[in-house]
Amino acid sequence: MNTKKFTILHSNDMHGDFLAEVRGEKGHLIGGLSLLSGYINKVRKEEENVLFVVAGDMVQGSIIDSEYKGISTIELMNYLAPDVVTLGNHEFDYGLPHLLFLEKVANFPIVNANLYIKKYHKRLMQPYTIINKAGFDILFIGIITEDVLDSLSLDKDVGSFISLEEASNKAGRITNAYKDADIDLTVLLTHIGFERDKELAAMLKPEWGVDLIIGGHSHTILEQPALVNGILITQAGVGTDQVGRFDIVVDDETNSIVDYKWQLIPIDEAIAEKDETLEKYIDSFKEVVDRKYNTILIKFSKKLTHPDRKLETEIGNLFADIFKERCDVDAAFIGSGSIRLKEIGPVVTLGDFRSVFPYVDTITKFTVKGKTLKEMFRTFMSNENKAKDGEHYQVSSGVKAVYNQIENRLQSLSINGHEVDDNQTYSISLQGYHYENCFKFFNVTTEGLITIAQPKVITTSQRDVVEEYLANHQNLERDVEGRLIYIS
Repeated sequence: MNTKKFTILHSNDMHGDFLAEVRGEKGHLIGGLSLLSGYINKVRKEEENVLFVVAGDMVQGSIIDSEYKGISTIELMNYLAPDVVTLGNHEFDYGLPHLLFLEKVANFPIVNANLYIKKYHKRLMQPYTIINKAGFDILFIGIITEDVLDSLSLDKDVGSFISLEEASNKAGRITNAYKDADIDLTVLLTHIGFERDKELAAMLKPEWGVDLIIGGHSHTILEQPALVNGILITQAGVGTDQVGRFDIVVDDETNSIVDYKWQLIPIDEAIAEKDETLEKYIDSFKEVVDRKYNTILIKFSKKLTHPDRKLETEIGNLFADIFKERCDVDAAFIGSGSIRLKEIGPVVTLGDFRSVFPYVDTITKFTVKGKTLKEMFRTFMSNENKAKDGEHYQVSSGVKAVYNQIENRLQSLSINGHEVDDNQTYSISLQGYHYENCFKFFNVTTEGLITIAQPKVITTSQRDVVEEYLANHQNLERDVEGRLIYIS
């Protein structure tokens, strides 16, 4: 038996989380790329065969990343020198052409096996990479599915074979093609969410030899990896406050893992020293951003929070109310995922605002029947949508939706104290992304939203609307007031 030990460090959903944070009574530094780099450097010195991999969503989520449209993130990742990364949904936020530019900036392979340029049936990215360590060949394959790629509906040239079944087949196709290369370890880097990872693992044929699934998207914190169909499955939460660590022993004869230990390592001052060189590099970006964005936009009456995107929140209520007023509608919807921070204020700088609400998108006004409006609430509040971690919404004042989770039904929906009538018409507003994906998110077709009246684009930049409103309305506040109620 010829065995070798490997250490695989893995991150996912880093979201431009560059800077350490001070937490706790003693003011310890937690997370940030310089501490993460310090830990990676330490492990690379201590262990012989170290790999660092990232399972998607490196970009989007910080003002530095937004200002540089991901270029800063890729440059900093070049410094960290991951061995391989895969795509997440947010890598597409700045557009497909820009993503292809970012790939050229990267000094590391970005793999994805199941995104295609439809007309020519050509893969968009390198589907896999084989890394040789200590004479062992390790195959990495990248996978993403339609559940997290709704932004691609805006691009008619790029398509995919991205159902779980098709993703499974793509993984099988690549492993079949490279069996003769005597692959010792096979790893799927996915960005589809932990529950979907387990479903995918169950579909993979044992003959394909997949050993590990290292995933992202659902921001799942684990105590230990799941084991499905003989495949170990894990991910490492969100941001840079922690990193996953696999210490595995691989047998060259059986091409399998014969022993392993997995840990979720907290990244703080107790475990690693700052990488001062990287800290200076980060500061060079931060100084530019601070000069531009460190002006006070508004002071709220209190700190506003957004702790759980599946529930009504204070920040969500404020932003939805702004859109309701601006669009003059009965109900304004805002995607909970558009709000990127869990809290903000009471003093809010321009940089704070751009971090919490980074996306530029259209807002469009529609006229719909009450029956359609009920279907929209019924779909996004459903038990099924919560279970699959689908798209969730914040709604404007005057709306009261009650969902009975025991009976899995929309129990009531009222606007301004009046029950919504199936045959009455109501005006609503939606972000462009949610209009383009309305059938998936609301079970309503795009045609169903425009049958009564032609839609009207109110603004081409939702961010500009909120930013201007905040700048001219000081001491705002909002509470959670029972707009979305779940009976369980």
